[in-house]
Amino acid sequence: MVLSGEAVYEDGVFKPVGRPPLADGQSVHLEVRTAGRPSPEEILALAARAYDGLSAEEIDGVEEIALSRPDFFGAADQRR
Repeated sequence: MVLSGEAVYEDGVFKPVGRPPLADGQSVHLEVRTAGRPSPEEILALAARAYDGLSAEEIDGVEEIALSRPDFFGAADQRR
């Protein structure tokens, strides 16, 4: 089962904002995402994982598409 909800971290314990549909004492796996704007380090860490699981050929394909797209102002990227 996958659940999503908010919690507050206080005194070393995650306290759910609402009551989750779990039995008392049930073990769970937590993935914590802080609320608010991510730090520059968090943004870089996410960007570094952008190509996880892709082959070199797939990465080349993604890069080719990205570099051939018009930029914000409509001009094609001339870096290549």
